Amino acid sequence: MILSLVFVIAGVSVGLLVTVKALREQSEQVSRIISGQSGVSLYGDEGEEAVGLSRETALVRAANSVGPATVSISAVKTRVVRADPMRDEFFDRFFRGHFPDRVYREPYQSFGSGVIVDGDGYILTNEHVVGGAREVRVTLTDGREYQARVLGGDSRFDLAVLKIDAEDLPVAVLGDSDDLMIGEWVVAIGNPFGHFLNDPHPTVTAGVVSALHRDVLADGESDAIYKDMVQTDASINPGNSGGPLVNSAGEVVGINSFIFSMSGGSQGVGFAIPVNVARLIINELIEFGRVRDVWVGMRVQDLNPALAQNLGLPAVRGVLASFLEPDSPAERAGIRSGDIVTAINGEKVESVRKARRAIFGSRVGDVITVTVLRGGESHEFDIVLEEVPH
Repeated sequence: MILSLVFVIAGVSVGLLVTVKALREQSEQVSRIISGQSGVSLYGDEGEEAVGLSRETALVRAANSVGPATVSISAVKTRVVRADPMRDEFFDRFFRGHFPDRVYREPYQSFGSGVIVDGDGYILTNEHVVGGAREVRVTLTDGREYQARVLGGDSRFDLAVLKIDAEDLPVAVLGDSDDLMIGEWVVAIGNPFGHFLNDPHPTVTAGVVSALHRDVLADGESDAIYKDMVQTDASINPGNSGGPLVNSAGEVVGINSFIFSMSGGSQGVGFAIPVNVARLIINELIEFGRVRDVWVGMRVQDLNPALAQNLGLPAVRGVLASFLEPDSPAERAGIRSGDIVTAINGEKVESVRKARRAIFGSRVGDVITVTVLRGGESHEFDIVLEEVPH
């Protein structure tokens, strides 16, 4: 029994000695590989290059493709301030209402991002980034800086086009936002802190398309209509407004606009204007310097039960065509005063607000299909939209 035990212990000792020796040899070999003294590669037969290629995912390539075309925007604006630096809590408590507020204007800077969409120097951004600015400067990722002209903007669409005089510009490829899929990967590119860090290179955040065709109500101070928005959980930080939302193919599919947040920082609920809407606005702003207002020529009002009863109309959901302008697109299409509009382009219309949103985004020359109820029967009329006569 004692002899057997000795053999076992001896066997374990020999095994440990062999193992320690093998580990020491392996450690020395790894050291030679790391220091470059061995012909063996840490990355296997394919080498370091293959590992580098495996790290270059579609999102990396997308960021590298559109990143150079993303710019930083600095806009100098003026705001009206009602204040008096001499006033304090004690003053307000006893003298409020006896002395008028001092009103003055002060300049301030607004920062945002944009994306170059044409080699001639056209840049797309949000209107709220440059709207009302007296001076706009654009910084490219290679450090070049230019004074920019605001060719036009529309607060309803929250889009604007800038123009810089420059050569050899990187240009982003515009994709098709109608082709987006919920769950597909996207990257949000912008330069939220470039002016503070003195670094023109943009930042990139990744996420997925969380939802499509989101209608979002703007706050009471804005007249923007955010319709068919792309929702994403890719972080859209302050200063990212106007930057591109890019799919894995390296195509711009949206313009980052705003977030829902309780803290002011990103909480994974961001929204981008679909690039197909932006493409239409770009063409309008470049060609006409404005987004032409479409003319329907039909005034509508909410049809509540009391109004329907007074007019002897059926209690249905819709809006009442209360007035048609003479020789207007609506009148020429065959719509009459007293018709009840129940749908526009197949979208149910239950209020004036919904009727406005249903038409929003249509351009001059587009055809909209209006469904009306007349004499208990449903009719459809195609209206060719025209520009509002001046």
